[in-house]
Amino acid sequence: MAETEHQEAGRSLYVVPPVTRAIALLRYIAAGNRCRNTSSAAKALNINRTTLIRLLSTLEVEGILEPLPDDGGYRLGTGLIALASEALNERSILQVARPFLKQLVDSLNLSAHLGVLEGREIVYLARETPNSHLASTVREGTRLPAHATTIGRILLSELSPAALKSLYAGQAMESFTPKTRTSLADLEEQLRTDRSRGMAWSVANFEAEIGSAAVAVHDHQARAVGAINVTGHASVFADDGPHVERIEKELKAAARSMSEALGYRGWSADQM
Repeated sequence: MAETEHQEAGRSLYVVPPVTRAIALLRYIAAGNRCRNTSSAAKALNINRTTLIRLLSTLEVEGILEPLPDDGGYRLGTGLIALASEALNERSILQVARPFLKQLVDSLNLSAHLGVLEGREIVYLARETPNSHLASTVREGTRLPAHATTIGRILLSELSPAALKSLYAGQAMESFTPKTRTSLADLEEQLRTDRSRGMAWSVANFEAEIGSAAVAVHDHQARAVGAINVTGHASVFADDGPHVERIEKELKAAARSMSEALGYRGWSADQM
């Protein structure tokens, strides 16, 4: 823990405060605040009003913010949208994923998602849903705790024991249902099962009455660059239910095809 704190302290030495303030401003505007009243905005952001005005002006010149012509204030600009688009396009897994997610929805009539691991959270990059009242309400960009979700668990299972311990040392793990693992030892035990099975399976581990299963997707360097899952009513995922074998087979097949599209060729004989 002391080593982790030392590393974090070292990284903080390289943080540039004006950049931090600019990012805070962008997040503030993205949340729907237009900065029409610079005094109120400066107070909310805990920065100097003059600094705020200079940041607004600079970001406008760079096309990152756009002034609103009628009521005044600002919104995110096309320059930022272009940067975000380029960032997403660099994630080739996103380009590959969508047809496979749709295929899973059409075949299983379950919601399907693509997510990546960022620290102790997963970030949803894409989703496809069936025409059903049980369709997932998770949106692209949603962040959820990795330890409690199937996408998070299968990606955590790919980490080395040292990396996992470094990630969770001294960190509290929130409980969402009685099945959520809330200690590092219990999580490690669950991840061993996930790793052995080649997928993470949940029957109301994160949300009551919701089931889920996830499989990792690998790139040409054999890295787990993301994972796909399907979700639906918990009864569909019951361990002794009639759907388990089909869900597992089709989800693994989709993840395998996605991995191959990314250049992965590391399947063992028992995974083919």
